[in-house]
Amino acid sequence: MSDAKADEKSKRKSMMIRAVIYIAATHVWAGFMILLFTLGKR
Repeated sequence: MSDAKADEKSKRKSMMIRAVIYIAATHVWAGFMILLFTLGKR
């Protein structure tokens, strides 16, 4: 039982870390695209 709970906790933690990385990467990509469009308007 203890192993299953620890496994579930580690899976949830790794999923949260992956979600934070994906969200951060998406924001960086969107910021880069905005920068490109802003520079392209000049």
